[in-house]
Amino acid sequence: VRGAIVSTFVSLMRRADTMRRIETDPVHSEWWAGYIRGLRRAHHGERFGTEAEHALWSSAAESTDPKRAALGRGYRAGLTLESRDPE
Repeated sequence: VRGAIVSTFVSLMRRADTMRRIETDPVHSEWWAGYIRGLRRAHHGERFGTEAEHALWSSAAESTDPKRAALGRGYRAGLTLESRDPE
């Protein structure tokens, strides 16, 4: 089971990194960056980042700045460890 989880994580990370690099929309690019961060947090748990950082990334979704909000929404999506796309 652990191997399948690692394989899923690696696949999601590869896809997200590729999408971030080819993304032409700057807001969606921020979403991908947040998603990658969220995937790492979900996979590694509390060993990745502090609780304060987690709270900061999570709360970014509520920002009035479109790029910052996209970063936070991407982070939250990454926490699911599921394949997602910018909304």
